[in-house]
Amino acid sequence: MPGVRERSADVTPTARLATRARPVVLGTLSVRPDPTAEQMAIDSCLEAAVPLIIANVVFLPPYPQTVVLAGVGAAVLPHEEDLDAVREVADRAAALGIPVQHLRVATRHQVTALLEVVRENDAGLLVFGPDLTRIGARRFRRAARRLRRDAGCLVWVAPDG
Repeated sequence: MPGVRERSADVTPTARLATRARPVVLGTLSVRPDPTAEQMAIDSCLEAAVPLIIANVVFLPPYPQTVVLAGVGAAVLPHEEDLDAVREVADRAAALGIPVQHLRVATRHQVTALLEVVRENDAGLLVFGPDLTRIGARRFRRAARRLRRDAGCLVWVAPDG
């Protein structure tokens, strides 16, 4: 039959090409991650033996003078971000032996910045899971739709999966 190739028993199969482990990105928008998203990201990292990147993308308000004089950290007020809760997630993952990188990205275009983090780190999985009690449903749906469409990797959205 044309197009069919037979392999004799004396031919050794080719070795699998070594692939680089691609990290898992846990993305959130200024709020703590949903518990199901946290669990999915940690379980994925443990199963695949890959690092975890927690990307907390914070909205940068238009305070140009503050940014110039005091830096980006002074432009985002503590009540505008749930930094302690995100750090706790990083600590829990690190306690399980997962290499963790916590990124705090301040920008006016949060979803675009999260997509950039995914591309720059060549992520294998993006777990998007902001806590829905702290973010509006409309904002969540719009962000999830864009991430599913534009991310160059697998995307898992919590809490609806």
